[in-house]
Amino acid sequence: MQIKLKLTAVAALAVLAGAASAQDVQVVKIGHVAPMSGAQAHYGKDNENGARLAVEDLNTQNIVIGGKKIKFELAAEDDAADPKQGTAAAQKLCDAKVAGVVGHLNSGTTIPAAKVYNDCGIPHITGAATNPNLTKPGYKTTYRIISNDNALGAGLAFYAADALKLKRIAVVDDRTAYGQGVADVFKKIAASKGIT
Repeated sequence: MQIKLKLTAVAALAVLAGAASAQDVQVVKIGHVAPMSGAQAHYGKDNENGARLAVEDLNTQNIVIGGKKIKFELAAEDDAADPKQGTAAAQKLCDAKVAGVVGHLNSGTTIPAAKVYNDCGIPHITGAATNPNLTKPGYKTTYRIISNDNALGAGLAFYAADALKLKRIAVVDDRTAYGQGVADVFKKIAASKGIT
């Protein structure tokens, strides 16, 4: 999980460094949004720590863009895994004119926040939101570095059928938005592969 978080943050900062060159600034603020309170706060804190680590690492490299030395700063916000709070956090980062955003964790907050980022022209990358609806609007500012629910559920079903040669499977669905999407796709593909 830590490697994925560091890779997400580094990939986002590399993309966002390009946005910084157009702004010709010395301090480049990178937004980060995740649930920092509530039941999923431990995930959010891990994600933020990964982003902070990437920022610290970049700042040791004495990066120069457009002839100016760049210092990255992280502007962190809490979406509490709540769509309303997520869009408020997104708007706050837009108003702060961050160069880009790393986050959100949940599809339920990422999808509505993506429109806010698109409307203010800020690049936004997520390493965790898997709902296929995230990319359906076609926003040019939204990036995902993880497979969506369709690919995840299908990949698991193909592995169960082809590699494990399973014939009967019990699917335990926790009925969360994430779990349900993957379980539904898994069941459909598994049935098409002859699995009961």
